[in-house]
Amino acid sequence: MRAPGGAAGKPSGPGTPPETGRAPGDGARSPGGSGGSSGAEAAVVSLTNAERAKAGCEPLHVDQRLVTAARRHSADMAANGYFDHTSRNGDSPWKRMEDAGYPSPGAENIAKGYSTAAAVMKGWMDSPGHRANILNCDLRAIGVGKASGPGGPLWTQDFGWK
Repeated sequence: MRAPGGAAGKPSGPGTPPETGRAPGDGARSPGGSGGSSGAEAAVVSLTNAERAKAGCEPLHVDQRLVTAARRHSADMAANGYFDHTSRNGDSPWKRMEDAGYPSPGAENIAKGYSTAAAVMKGWMDSPGHRANILNCDLRAIGVGKASGPGGPLWTQDFGWK
C-alpha cells in the first residue's frame, strides 16, 4: 500500500533481509509494549492494539524476532529500491520471519510513503486486506519496522500465531 498520491497499494498477504539470525533476547516478549522498537514503530503497535480492542481482539505482544524481520525487510526495500512482500532474492515474508528465529509466521502488511504512524495505520485500516490482517483475532504477536527510502518511509508489520 502506498500513500495517497502514489501508486495503488497491493493487498496484504502474509510480504531480503540483508542478514539472518536470531534477534537479541531470543524472542523476548513485551505485552502490548514497544519491545525496544523506535517511537514510530511503538506507536504503530499501540494503534494496532487499539483497533484490535475495538473489534474485541486481544492485544498483540511484541516479539523481537518479528521486529528484526520487519526492520530487515523495510531496510532491504529502502536500500534496494523496491516495494514488495517478496524480497529481491525471492524470500517470502514467512521465510524472513523464520530466518529471524520466529517459528510461526502469520501475515505481513507493508506500506510506503506515509510519514507518521497514524497515517500508515489509517491507510492500512482503509484497505480490506490490510485491515483483515490487523483484525485477525487469532494472531498473537507483532513486529514493526520502519526505514527511510527515496520515496518516503517504508513500513513493515509482521504478525505471528504465537
